[in-house]
Amino acid sequence: MNKELRRTILGATFFFSCFMLWNQWLIHTGQKPFLSFGQPAQNTAATASAPASAASLAAQTQAQVAASGGAAPTDIADAGNAPAPSGEKIQVATDIFNLTFDTTGGNLVGAKLLKYKQNKSDEPFTLMADNAQLHYMMQTGLIGGNYPNHLTPMTLTSTERALADGQDALEVRFESAPVGNVKLVKTYTLKRGSYAIGVRHEVINTGDAPVSVQLYNQLVRDGSSGPDSHQFYSSFTGPAFYSDESKYQKIKFSEIDKSNVTLQKDARSGYVAMVQRYFASALLPEAGTERENYVRKQDGLYAAGQIFKLGEVQPGASHVSNTTLFAGPQQEDIMDALSPDLQAVKDYGWLTIIARPLYWLLTQLYHLLGNWGWAIVALVVLLKIAFYWFNHKAYTSMAKMRSLSPKLEQAKARFKDDPQALQQETMRLYREEKVNPLGGCLPVLIQMPVFFALYSVLSATVEMRGAPWILWVKDLSAPDPLYILPILMTASSLLQVWLNPKPADPTQAKMMWLMPLSFAFMFFFFPSGLVLYWLTNNLLSIAQQWLINKQIDSKTAKA
Repeated sequence: MNKELRRTILGATFFFSCFMLWNQWLIHTGQKPFLSFGQPAQNTAATASAPASAASLAAQTQAQVAASGGAAPTDIADAGNAPAPSGEKIQVATDIFNLTFDTTGGNLVGAKLLKYKQNKSDEPFTLMADNAQLHYMMQTGLIGGNYPNHLTPMTLTSTERALADGQDALEVRFESAPVGNVKLVKTYTLKRGSYAIGVRHEVINTGDAPVSVQLYNQLVRDGSSGPDSHQFYSSFTGPAFYSDESKYQKIKFSEIDKSNVTLQKDARSGYVAMVQRYFASALLPEAGTERENYVRKQDGLYAAGQIFKLGEVQPGASHVSNTTLFAGPQQEDIMDALSPDLQAVKDYGWLTIIARPLYWLLTQLYHLLGNWGWAIVALVVLLKIAFYWFNHKAYTSMAKMRSLSPKLEQAKARFKDDPQALQQETMRLYREEKVNPLGGCLPVLIQMPVFFALYSVLSATVEMRGAPWILWVKDLSAPDPLYILPILMTASSLLQVWLNPKPADPTQAKMMWLMPLSFAFMFFFFPSGLVLYWLTNNLLSIAQQWLINKQIDSKTAKA
C-alpha cells in the first residue's frame, strides 16, 4: 500500500473518530449534537393513533385501512366528542408485577417489574405508565358500530387485588354497560412468576338483533427512547410486528411521522410489540386468528395494534376472543416459552446468526460459574482458544514485521532520495524474510464478525442489568463507578501498540499512539460488561503476542 494512501486513511480514521467522540460528548452533556442517531423529536401528527373519542377512532381506522388498500371496518355511530371521563385507578399486585388498571376502558395503564430496579434507584422498574414522564399502555375495544371501546366507563367486578400466598392465579375482571346493545367483558389472568398476562374479551349481544363487531388490541406509547438507552450503543425503540408472511418488521417512529410505513397488513400469525432496550411488551393472539395490523399516531402518541373480525353475534349469544400480553424482560428462555418467534424482539441486527449461539454459550457458562462477569471472561477465553491459529498467524506476521523494522529503517535512510529503489529494496526484504505486510490483517478480519456479535450480545442481554461482578463492579450494564476497568483497558491498548511493529512514517507512528487514547474516552461511559470483554480480549492478545515476539526475536538473534 502506498505510503501516502496509508497516511491518508489513518488520518481520516483518526479525525473521524475524534469528531464522533466530540458529537457523543455533546449528546452526553445534553447539548445539541451535530449528528443525531437517536429517536427524532415527536412534534408532528401523522395518520391516527390512540384516538380521543370513539368517533375519531372510527374515522382514523377507516382512513388507515383505506390508505393501505383494504376494506374499511363498518361505520360506527358518532359517540360524541366529549372528553373521556377520569376513571378509577385499580392497583393489582403479584409476585413479579405491580399493575395499574383504569376503569375507563378497563385498560392496563401501568406495569412495574418487581424483579428489576430503576437505573440508580431501588424502586421497581417502570415498563408502563400514564403520567408526565411516560405514556405507555395497552388499550382494547370494539369497532364496527357504536360499541364499547377503550374510552368506555367500565366496572371492576372482581374483588381480589393481590396474589395471595399459595395462590397460582388471579383474575381481574371489568364489565361495561351495554352500548349499542353490546356489552364487553374484559378479564385479565395473572399467573405466579409469569410475565404473560391472559386477556379475555367476551362480547355479549344484549339486543334482539344480530350484531357484527370487530375487536382491536393496541399498544400505545410516546416516542421516548427508554431509561436504558445508551449514547454509544444504538438500540431500537418502537413498534414491531411478526408474521409468517413478512417475519420480523421494525417500524421506526420517524417512518410513522412521515406516513412512510411498509407493513404486512393481513396476517394469520405472529404478534405486535413495543420494543425498547432490555424490555418489551407484545400482544400474541390465538394462532390462526385472522388479523389486520396497523400503526398510527396522534397527539404525539404512537399506536401499534391489530383488528379482529369477530363475525356476527346472535341475540343473547356471546363471542370470546383470547390474547396473551407479554410485558417483561427480553430474556430468551422466557420469550421462547411463549413463542419461539418472540425472541426476534431481542434484536442483534445482521449478526443474529452468530449472536444467538454466543448468547447460548454465555448462559451455559453463567450456569456453570454463577457470575455473569466471570462468564464473560470465560467466553472470551474460549473464543481465543477457538481462534488461536488465526491469531497465531496474525501475531507471527506482526512479530516478523517488528523484527524487520531496523532493516527497513536502514533502507529508508540509504535510499531516501530514490523512492523507486526504496520500494524495490523493501520488496526484496519482504521476500527474503518471508514477511507479508498484510499478513496480520486477514486473520483479524475473519474474527471481527464474531467479536462484533459478542458486543451485540453483551449490549442487548437484560441479564447483565444489575448483575455484579467483583468488589466495586455492582452492575455490569452500568459504567465502572471507579473507572478502574477503562483505565486498565487504555493501558492494555497502549501496550498493544508498543508490541506492534512501529510504522516507518513518524506521523503514522504518532497516530497509532493517539488512537487508543482517543477511543479510551468512550470506555469511560461504556457498560462495565463491555469494557471487561474488551479488556480480557486485550490481555489475552497481549500475552499471545508477547510470546510470539519473544520466539521471533530469539530466532532472529540466533540467525
